Amino acid sequence: NSNIIIIMCCCLTLYCSISLFPFHSQFNHNTNPNVEITVDPQGNFLVNTIADVQPGSPLTISLGDPTNPTPLFAQYGFLYDDCKTIFCKAIHLEQQIQDLGYDFKDLLFQTETGEIAPQVWDIFLYKILQDNDQNAADQFYVACKTNDEDTKQQYHDYYFQYTLQDLKNHVYSILGEVDQLTMKAQSYDLETHPRVPVIVAHNNLVRDTFSMTQQLLEAMG
Repeated sequence: NSNIIIIMCCCLTLYCSISLFPFHSQFNHNTNPNVEITVDPQGNFLVNTIADVQPGSPLTISLGDPTNPTPLFAQYGFLYDDCKTIFCKAIHLEQQIQDLGYDFKDLLFQTETGEIAPQVWDIFLYKILQDNDQNAADQFYVACKTNDEDTKQQYHDYYFQYTLQDLKNHVYSILGEVDQLTMKAQSYDLETHPRVPVIVAHNNLVRDTFSMTQQLLEAMG
């Protein structure tokens, strides 16, 4: 159970940002990593185990937010096989996300069921209220900020059909975009674009998840 400590002094500093090459790349990504990297005052890198590691097991770190595989795919070019959630892709509601104090990691669809996080419903409803009744939007905002679930639920119940339709439209739109991107990717030559299979795998994950979400929404009305 003793910690493994590795000290490395070699690093590359670019624009005041420290990167480790090739040291850092020796670790695999895992949603539940078993080591963490820290830097001491002398600039040495320390790798400490944070969980029991069996002999012969890989040392793993987290390369990013485990709730959403897309940024990891975009930055590192791979998909991990244990992701349970994916961002709802509501980038067009970034202002509403910020206003309500939410984070992208709160706005998720479950990859195994398509289930929608409550915060997703919140931001779509908040946008509807802002566009149609600023007074109601202000009251809903206060309810979100003060965790007044009763008031929030009253608004959700009253405007449910409108929120439901906006969510449906959003999901339909993402599904269409994903299909177009997949067709485009599949038209490339694998010899010159070897990442195509990973791109398609990512798009299929998004499509499968959003398709389940679509079915859930359709069942609601």
